[in-house]
Amino acid sequence: MLSAKYKFKIPLITQKTPVFKTIIFLIIFISLILAFLLDLALGSVDIPVNEVIKILLGQEAEKVTWTHIILKFRLPKALTATLAGAALGVSGLQMQTLFKNPLAGPFVLGISSGASLGVALVVLTASATTPTLLADLGIISDFGLVIAASLGAASVLGMMLVVSRRVQDTMTLLILGLLFGYATSAIVSILLQFSSKERIQSYIMWTFGSFAGVTWRQLVVLIPVILLSLLGAVLQSKSLNALLLGESYARSLGLTVQKTRFSIITSASILAGAITAFCGPIAFLGVAIPHLCRSLFNTSDHRILIPSVTMMGAILALFADLFSQLAVSQMVLPLNAVTALIGTPVVTWVILRRNSQKSFPS
Repeated sequence: MLSAKYKFKIPLITQKTPVFKTIIFLIIFISLILAFLLDLALGSVDIPVNEVIKILLGQEAEKVTWTHIILKFRLPKALTATLAGAALGVSGLQMQTLFKNPLAGPFVLGISSGASLGVALVVLTASATTPTLLADLGIISDFGLVIAASLGAASVLGMMLVVSRRVQDTMTLLILGLLFGYATSAIVSILLQFSSKERIQSYIMWTFGSFAGVTWRQLVVLIPVILLSLLGAVLQSKSLNALLLGESYARSLGLTVQKTRFSIITSASILAGAITAFCGPIAFLGVAIPHLCRSLFNTSDHRILIPSVTMMGAILALFADLFSQLAVSQMVLPLNAVTALIGTPVVTWVILRRNSQKSFPS
């Protein structure tokens, strides 16, 4: 069986029955609902959960301000965190399967660096003497940074898609993706060197990552993009399972490896690129979440992993958002710092486990 041949070895757990897996799915789903409600209820103004539910159902809340806080600020932020966690988790799972590398993440193809370059070109090269023009164009606000990041990510994605059609070896593709990332990061570093302090500060604030800056108008774009890409990932489940057993085996099943690799790269890049464009570069979630789900279900079957990674990613992103707001009073911690605190122990565990067990195929 697929899950027996390709999986992490979990001590004391040799098999999980379908009933047990169903129970785990149910627990994860309930946890997602609770995390979503908590993210809406807790903050600088605490709102009772029952009042949150009444507001979501369209009923009148005890205080009018609570309705305004939930619908105007917290609900878009919670939806963004849910989409971001799901997208980054699934993107990371796709990359780890494609490259057969447990430390591959959604930004391994340089998508994050491309988005950062797009934002840097707008923010760092904008003339400080023309603030009115920039405000009129919307360049350093709202959709301006989103468009810049999207164009940057799309540029790197375009190069990777062209390369993927010409390069047969997956590891060569991985190395080229890392090189593209280093090159774009180098350009950003040069731009930083010649920019004013105000521009550098604006760019650094974007790199911290945030779910709070996404508006309802932007969600109209983000939601369908992420949902369609997640649907595409679900449809790739059988292809991803076939790739786990090697490209030769996949070809024997009638799979066109090059087209499959192209579609996986496209899907993962759109998921990672869209979230980076709207929320900034968010680290570690894409690397850590797939490993948590593999351990939890003791399988590498993508028919199980993709839905579980989607929900688990959303849960961790919601809790990261909560922690960033509640850890220090009167201050919001950088989201990237919080996700790094979550992801670092998991990645460290993967490295130590890989050295001791060698359970992930090379």
